[in-house]
Amino acid sequence: MVDLASPDFWLALGKIIWVNILLSGDNAVVIALAARSLPPQQQKKAIMIGSGAAIALRIVLTLVAAQLLLLPYLKLIGALLLLYIGVTLLLPEDESDDGGSGLTSSMATAVRTILIADLVMSLDNVIAVAAAADGNVPLLIIGLATSIPLVIFGSTLLLKVIERFPAIVWAGAALLGFIAGEISVTDPAVVGWFTEQEAALGLGGHRLQVLAGAVGAALVLGVGKALLSRRASLADSTPV
Repeated sequence: MVDLASPDFWLALGKIIWVNILLSGDNAVVIALAARSLPPQQQKKAIMIGSGAAIALRIVLTLVAAQLLLLPYLKLIGALLLLYIGVTLLLPEDESDDGGSGLTSSMATAVRTILIADLVMSLDNVIAVAAAADGNVPLLIIGLATSIPLVIFGSTLLLKVIERFPAIVWAGAALLGFIAGEISVTDPAVVGWFTEQEAALGLGGHRLQVLAGAVGAALVLGVGKALLSRRASLADSTPV
């Protein structure tokens, strides 16, 4: 039961919105990167559809977050997906001319990219949102739904920055790789082993997690650069 007259309701709602804003920065990056190759009119649609669908997905995730985070190998699979998306976003926009099989070649695939990336990156974030909601499902839904305009605004603003400074695409792809590296070492299937290695190496303060993130970022940038170089070489060697 939602009591709109209760100060506690508005305080909890404010916490959910604020937490979601703080945790949605990387999601805004993905939305902007995935939509950048579309025509301006389709960019707006992709951002609105992708943001709305991502928030709806986050609501579902939050309701089952505790159970999801206990599943082994889920984060490892998600990390691989993020690495793949990060590399793909670095490839030329015209990479696929076969009707849109490339990940960013149409609005549908742009929205799919947004959803997959948001699904993976929200696995940890939803715990904070769930804690702010404190089991109040209507409050959770209202709080996340009201954050949709904020995510849309952030994505639209970032898209304009990317158009002005295309090199930001590489920073965004590196961010995805960093997140992939971080979540890979926290998967229940491997977290025990990595914790032991962290202790053996005398690392503290999640430094191993940060190191794994750096490796993920370097991997995305390295593979992306290699694929671009290979594509350029093939183009140069192709007879006119």
